[in-house]
Amino acid sequence: MTEVSSLTGRLLVATPALSDPNFDRAVVLLLDHDEEGSLGVVLNRPTPVDVADILEGWGDLAGTPGVVFQGGPVSLDSALGVAVIPGEEGPLGWRRVHGAIGLVDLEAPPELLASALGSLRIFAGYAGWGPGQLEDELAEGAWYVVESEPGDVSSPDPEQLWRAVLRRQRSELAMVATYPDDPSLN
Repeated sequence: MTEVSSLTGRLLVATPALSDPNFDRAVVLLLDHDEEGSLGVVLNRPTPVDVADILEGWGDLAGTPGVVFQGGPVSLDSALGVAVIPGEEGPLGWRRVHGAIGLVDLEAPPELLASALGSLRIFAGYAGWGPGQLEDELAEGAWYVVESEPGDVSSPDPEQLWRAVLRRQRSELAMVATYPDDPSLN
């Protein structure tokens, strides 16, 4: 088996050619990537459901918009908390994934983390790939892989995140941000 170089903490940005409707113009933060597969959350799919309506105590800690995001098509009945916590040490109930980004134990009392949180997003479900599956999609050109920034997790305008992430690239990828929603209308 070939060695997998970890992409944990990086963003997968859907190419315009990606035809899966679950990932149309998606920006996925990879939370885990190794030879056993990959797991991430889609950062730009807000739902109309308020966090406070499903997770008592966490609603006041969630960033704007304070809604649950659809993290992907897998396990939509489960919730993942992703938070940015500045500094070297994170509080009890938080596990660092990459840089200042980590996973929150939603079973922990919210007050344990409240004072340390820089931002928090709650995701219903996640995006998952089996061993080698993501590498195959990358080879097919389905995704651009770019560096994440802590602000990506808590973007106040998630619907514009796809364009914003592409626009900040210092390469020809910045031009892709201008790709029309429906090229047939040109």
